[in-house]
Amino acid sequence: MEAADHTTAALSVPPSRPIRVLVAKPGLDGHDRGAKVMVRALRDAGFEVVYTGLFQTPEMIAAAALEEDVDVVGLSILSGAHLALFPRIMAALRERGLDDLLVVAGGTIPDGDRPAVAAMGIAAVFGPGTPFAEAVRFIREHAPARVDEA
Repeated sequence: MEAADHTTAALSVPPSRPIRVLVAKPGLDGHDRGAKVMVRALRDAGFEVVYTGLFQTPEMIAAAALEEDVDVVGLSILSGAHLALFPRIMAALRERGLDDLLVVAGGTIPDGDRPAVAAMGIAAVFGPGTPFAEAVRFIREHAPARVDEA
């Protein structure tokens, strides 16, 4: 009888699934080596990762986030266009009802721009030289908790 109670309790809690991360390169930034290295580091840490490739519009990024059912969007930018592109990306995510996603950024974002980036709703900026473990830990601690719906 005790084993049956344990099994019933286990069935009442759906299994959790890996954190799903979309890594995107917005705008005309053609340098994706760092993004590809981050994709590999996140996969090695146990995340499911979708990489969009280069030259993504804000609308393409938001559509991919919705289609891929991700928990986290990581924006990699080196072009200096973050203050122009990030607000459009955040608006496109909101338009699709994706306000609950964790959004983080990486690349060359000057310290002076970080308060504006944070005010847009981007939770963290990981600049060049950030240890992978720091980014992984932040994502694990801040990604919205979700379970399989199946």
